[in-house]
This record gives sequence, structure tokens and C-alpha cells, in this order.
Amino acid sequence: VNMMELIRNIAIEHAGYSVFTGVGERTREGNDFYHEMKTSNVLDKVSLVYGQMNEPPGNRLRVAFTGLTLAEKFRDEGKDVLLFIDNIYRYTLAGTEVSALLGRMPSSVGYQPTLAEEMGMLQGRITSTKKGSITSVQAVYVPADDLTDLS
Repeated sequence: VNMMELIRNIAIEHAGYSVFTGVGERTREGNDFYHEMKTSNVLDKVSLVYGQMNEPPGNRLRVAFTGLTLAEKFRDEGKDVLLFIDNIYRYTLAGTEVSALLGRMPSSVGYQPTLAEEMGMLQGRITSTKKGSITSVQAVYVPADDLTDLS
């Protein structure tokens, strides 16, 4: 099942809403995805938020929260929301870059010392209420495709 199928099923079969959050995406990929959704007639049931890879790390770090805030708004309006975060690893990398710019000492594997707090703040808000729900699907990019690499 690909993202378009999930978005289409949520929109058409379940009258739900989707929020796509592109963290560190390429402009071309965002443009292609927009046109796919337009062709599939689901554009009115989806929000697209991007912090592109050529933008400062603060933008890429905060865009995940922007997408989540949109998802919370729709959930609180009584909708069931599918929140895509592509890519959660790039979210972590943006946090690492911000941390370095602030002069913080990295952990032994190179990540920011605030990683657990930042990830907890994001993941902890993905919740359902009596009015609606948020379900999240998060892509994970593994550098060099090596699952055992600690970096």
C-alpha cells in the first residue's frame, strides 16, 4: 500500500483527512506528490506542509510540529486524521544541526542532547480524543541503508 492509496481510502472511504509533512523533502518530490493528489481528486481532503532540504535546519525541525498542529486542528473538529511525516530521520538531523549551531555538546553517537525530549514532544501529541483521532505514519530514512549503523 502506498501513500496515495492510504490518503484516497481515508478521504473517500472514511470521510477523513490527511496531513502530509515533508521534513527535508526535495521541491520536485513535493510538486510531484501535489499533482498525484490533484489527479486523484483528493486535494480537498489533504494538507501539505514542507520544510525543504535547502531551508535552514530550524525550518526543517519545526515543520513536523506545523503538520502536527494542523492534524490536531482537524481532529478537534471531529475528523479522523492520517498524519504522514516524511522523514522522521531528517527531523532528527535538523535537530542535530540546530543543536550544533547553539553550541550544545552532542551525545556519544553524535545526536543532540535534547533528542529524547524533542522526539517525546512530537510523538506525545499524536493522540486521539472523543471528537476525533490522529493516526501517524512516519517514514524512516536509514543512511547508507545499514540498519546496524549507530549514526
